[in-house]
Amino acid sequence: MSSPAEGSVGHDLSLLDGVTEAVASGAGLPDVVRAAAKVLDATLVVADRAGGILAVAARSPADERAVLAGGEGIEVLELRLGDRSVGQLRMRARGGAVAGVVRLVATLLAGEVERLRAPARASQEAAGAFLAAVLDREVHAAEEIAARGRELGLELREGASVLVARAHAHAPADEGWRARVLGAVERGARSGAADALAVALRRSDTSGAEIVVLVPGPDEARATRAAEAALRELQAGLPGNTFALGRSRVAADPAELHRAGSEALLAANVAESTAERALLAFEDVGSYRLLLSEDPAELQRFYADTIEPLAAYDAQYETELVRTVEAYLDNDANVAATAQTLFTHRHTVRYRLERVRDLTGLDMASTDGRERLSLGLKSMRVLGIHRPGGPAGEAGAGAGRVPPRR
Repeated sequence: MSSPAEGSVGHDLSLLDGVTEAVASGAGLPDVVRAAAKVLDATLVVADRAGGILAVAARSPADERAVLAGGEGIEVLELRLGDRSVGQLRMRARGGAVAGVVRLVATLLAGEVERLRAPARASQEAAGAFLAAVLDREVHAAEEIAARGRELGLELREGASVLVARAHAHAPADEGWRARVLGAVERGARSGAADALAVALRRSDTSGAEIVVLVPGPDEARATRAAEAALRELQAGLPGNTFALGRSRVAADPAELHRAGSEALLAANVAESTAERALLAFEDVGSYRLLLSEDPAELQRFYADTIEPLAAYDAQYETELVRTVEAYLDNDANVAATAQTLFTHRHTVRYRLERVRDLTGLDMASTDGRERLSLGLKSMRVLGIHRPGGPAGEAGAGAGRVPPRR
């Protein structure tokens, strides 16, 4: 084990206030480590005694990988409380490190690791199998769910909340990208709820990465903290990616966890499709919650009768019919405002609305037509179907190409 240099480079010790405030406020280990990285002007990685990564403060994924790989310039310090080892700190300082400051920061980090250290977990395969069985209602008896949860170190008798976190890379992702997404969500969630269980579930209709988090307990504020911390950790550790998180209500009965899973998934779908907020609670999804109780097959049929022909046309001809319907409804059926939103001419908007009528048989000039298409859009989002995007190249788009919505 190497030790910090006994250098004399000065530090602005007032920066330690940020570390102590993060510890005192209960902000969580990731925030404490980020504050410590500022004090030491260093890249920091904190691991538990088994080598599991608990928190990272790095400038980039490449920086993180370099510190984890070790080698020249990487200092490794054992985090100890009294005579007990509680973890490890890996550090790459960009300037000189004052040994006394490093020891003080290491002591604060050791206390935080001990306080928030997650219980031992079974394998990801076992945890994933448990969550999948609960959310898909393969296991539905409250007693059995609680018993299987205890095997994984989870106390579910008083209920739990579910989070769904999504990440999409804007550039080709390397082999370890999904593992880093899972690690970031897990670190963040556990900083808000030390017993949270995070599992990567692969779904055929979802690209990118999707993480499901189970937050035991009846405290909604605790689940909120876990969700907010997970989002912060994703944004800090994976810049340049798009994220969407959904949070369920508390399921007071373990037998209702499948419902909580559906709520979190719906909130994530809406957050992802509307792009208004990266984190959305089920309570804030508005009228979408009315569709949650509908049979998915019926929602699929409703989508097929309303929006699917437009989405198929957009995909084939790189048009923006679905986006135009969204904008027209958002602007209270005002053609001029819709044209302004889409950066196109009002004649183009009218042409597209005619195509909508031709393809669906629904007239957006009528209240019934607008209502059906609005519900069709909501069904699309509840089902997690994403509209195709692309520049408008259809006849009547003479005002220019419409920039796709981000």
